Amino acid sequence: MTVTAVKMAALTEEHFSSLQLLLKAPSKDAVRQMCADSFPSGAAESQRLADRTSGTLDVSHAEARQLIAALHVLSRYVLFHNLTSPEQILAIFPENFHSSLKNLITKVLLEHSPTWRSYAIANQISLPRLVEIDWRVDMKTASDSVNRMAVPTCLVHMKVQDSPCVGGSDPPSSVTVELSRETLDTMLDGLGRIRDQLSAVAGK
Repeated sequence: MTVTAVKMAALTEEHFSSLQLLLKAPSKDAVRQMCADSFPSGAAESQRLADRTSGTLDVSHAEARQLIAALHVLSRYVLFHNLTSPEQILAIFPENFHSSLKNLITKVLLEHSPTWRSYAIANQISLPRLVEIDWRVDMKTASDSVNRMAVPTCLVHMKVQDSPCVGGSDPPSSVTVELSRETLDTMLDGLGRIRDQLSAVAGK
């Protein structure tokens, strides 16, 4: 857990005040759904989610957005602080917070935590990831005008997924590289060394 992560998930009195709006929810399932919908990055900016929350609770759009933001921060707080028991989560609520609602929110947070943790790991900031690779051999005419001849070359096409950003991910980007036989031999030799080192590390 980093200091940055804690600051991102800081809770305030305003957040707990907004959470009390869940008392207007028509059912426990509605509370579960709102908690789940508020977790992803960008939830607080979603007009559709604000509209749905406003209609479900019969509150203003401003109040709906404040509630979504509060649920988002609360769920991230629980995740970043690794709160895994009812006692740990209950302890973060103010003493005057509605008892039944506090217990329900705690139960819902514990239900969703495993899924949220997997989501956070999958979408953490990381290096670009290779998602697809294809290749073909082509014949290229040499530029030597004295002795023109066909030279085999390898074209490698790769699709790369950049690191996820707040609010979603950009589509994969594509790049095609041309490799001569000499360059390909050098690359394969290097990849072979990498493979051997990975095998050695895995075998320890």
